[in-house]
Order: sequence, then C-alpha cells, then structure tokens
Amino acid sequence: MELLFPLLILALLVPMFLGIRRQKKEMAKTTEVQDSLQVGDRVMTTAGLHATVAGLGESTVDLEIAPGVVTTWSRLVIRERVADDTDLDEDDTDLVETDTDLDGTDTAAGPAEETPEQTQRRLDKE
Repeated sequence: MELLFPLLILALLVPMFLGIRRQKKEMAKTTEVQDSLQVGDRVMTTAGLHATVAGLGESTVDLEIAPGVVTTWSRLVIRERVADDTDLDEDDTDLVETDTDLDGTDTAAGPAEETPEQTQRRLDKE
C-alpha cells in the first residue's frame, strides 16, 4: 500500500518528461529550418500560408505569396520547408498526361522551377 503513491507519481511524471523531450526536439528542428532559409525556398508558416522566400533579414523574412506580392514576416512564423508541387520523381513522370498549346509548348509540366538567383532578379525588377 505504501508503494502505491510513488508508483502513481512515477506514472504521471514519465509521460510528462517524454512529452517535454519530444517538444524540445521539434523546436530544435524548427529553429534549424528558420536559420537555414535561403532566397527561393518554398516554406509554410504557422498559419498554413505557402510562400516563396524573397528576402532575408536579421529577424524577418520577405515572403512572396503571389507573383509580385511580397510581404514581410517574422522568421519565427516559418514552420517548415515544403517541396514544390512541380517536383516529380522519374517514376512519376508516366502519370502526367502531356497537353500541348497551339505553339507546341507543354502545359502539363507546369512552370519551370526558378533558381534562387532567378527569383531575386525577378523581384528586383519589380
């Protein structure tokens, strides 16, 4: 009977300790992503906004949320780096049906992927 109270305390503390440990790992991963941002990266904010990094400041980041629309956000709102929807593996290329315009260009492949330098040049012109 005297062992019941220590076991109860242990049963409550172990899950709490494991939860805190997992949360610290997630915070470290998020901080690493925020520190390694580069112009041209596709990111998702804590609010769920998908955008392209257009510029970086000490504690802020400029996000292009639509072509020509750049907004300034705190770096802390960047949750994760996301992959472009146009990125396909070689195995997935047979799943895409090709459709050509009248001028012969392929419209199913989507827009060509921009390099960070091309993104910066495009934003500087506007």
